[in-house]
Amino acid sequence: MRILIVSDAWFPQVNGVVRVLSTIRERLAGLGHEVDVIGPDRFKTVRCPTYPEIRLALTGPNRVGRLIDGFAPDAVHVATEGPLGWSARHWLRRRRRPFTTSFHTLFPLYLKMRSGVPESWSFAVLRRFHNGATHTMSSTPSLDALLRTHGIGALVRWIRGVDTTLFRPVQPRELNLPRPVLMYVGRLAVEKNLEAFLRLETPGAKVLVGDGPARLSLQRRFPDALFLGVRKGDDLVAHYCAADVLVFPSKTDTLGLVMLEAMACGTPVAAYPVPGPNDVIGGSGAGALHEDLAMAINAALGISPEVCQARAAEFDWEVSVRQFLNNLVAFQPTRTAAAA
Repeated sequence: MRILIVSDAWFPQVNGVVRVLSTIRERLAGLGHEVDVIGPDRFKTVRCPTYPEIRLALTGPNRVGRLIDGFAPDAVHVATEGPLGWSARHWLRRRRRPFTTSFHTLFPLYLKMRSGVPESWSFAVLRRFHNGATHTMSSTPSLDALLRTHGIGALVRWIRGVDTTLFRPVQPRELNLPRPVLMYVGRLAVEKNLEAFLRLETPGAKVLVGDGPARLSLQRRFPDALFLGVRKGDDLVAHYCAADVLVFPSKTDTLGLVMLEAMACGTPVAAYPVPGPNDVIGGSGAGALHEDLAMAINAALGISPEVCQARAAEFDWEVSVRQFLNNLVAFQPTRTAAAA
């Protein structure tokens, strides 16, 4: 099957959406499917306001449409709601070709936090975008409920997986820090609620792995925390293994892939009881959820690595890939994703 993914989030960006889409592409290719991605790397770009590391493509429906036609896909998945996503949506709708979308990021909450734009305005835009698709793929029941509240329908399940061959217990990175090591991994940005973590008066050391627009400000205001920048591959795995607890203070993530990665390495998670952590941790015992983040951290300390690994193993990439394929809608009615 020839599958085309259109995404405004793509390399060289480093984030959870890129990791999910790149893994899906690799695993689909491993099953014999031909997969291509239309990302910002094919176009001239401009920096996203307040997110300079994210580049937005300067293009329109006709150019994106020529790329779609040139690949001649059997099915198209439009992954994001940026310039490329809207261009692809417009071109496909105009030609009455079916496509699917997926919901990854709660932009309405981000925009409200950054600029004061009412969530209802942003959700109205997202509702128009996603309701033009045959299906919108959603990762969790909590996200389903939120999207339905805002009028986004035709939801189908697409769970996220974690690569347990990469993320696994290994020799921890030597950090020479007082215990416990409380680690955050992810983008350093206002919507991640990092101040709630950094202001805590907890014993041990606070370590942040990742980069983003808030990094310099946070470093100035919280000089006792250790900011390590982006880590990848085996180096990232060794850092997960060096942590006593992964602290996930975000209240806006739709899932939180880093929680799965940490648990696969045997590291428990401390988070707020909100969508994302509720779905990933739930009642599994692989972490602790509490409205008081310090209490969640304290409860997470000492959780067995085996319990964490067992929970992570439930998020299987084979299931994720099968769901993705079955959710696709082929251009030709005689060819179905389920039969591919």
